[in-house]
Amino acid sequence: MLSILRFDYSNKIFFKKALGIRTKVFVQEMSIDPKLEYDGFDLTAHHFLLIENNEPIATARWRETIKGIKLERFAVIKEQRGKGIGTLILKEVLKDTIQFSKTIYLHSQHSAVNLYLKNGFEIIGEAFEEAGIRHFYMEYKLSRTK
Repeated sequence: MLSILRFDYSNKIFFKKALGIRTKVFVQEMSIDPKLEYDGFDLTAHHFLLIENNEPIATARWRETIKGIKLERFAVIKEQRGKGIGTLILKEVLKDTIQFSKTIYLHSQHSAVNLYLKNGFEIIGEAFEEAGIRHFYMEYKLSRTK
């Protein structure tokens, strides 16, 4: 059974589970510097955790910025990739953010661009490097038509 939980930083139990996924995916697998991964924005972000059979398997967050609403830290544990889990959590995050009349955007790793393209995002501009990984700035098309 799958469930998606929305929580904030004050829920230490859920936050610890989300951080565990992010550590596995970003710090251990992708060798991203922990100083970049743990950026200080968790305190004000809105967090999500996807649970399957009582096990946390994916996480994401969003936060408000000067540019609009930035979707970030989408991570699915290795054993669960390719099963549509990323799409499930992305759709839940979009449901939570689409209510705002603001631009919804993200910085997509090159390997995840197709996921976002299939779900209503478009690439704006050229590729850039972030944390040593090729990224693209992408915006959710529906957020710009409001």
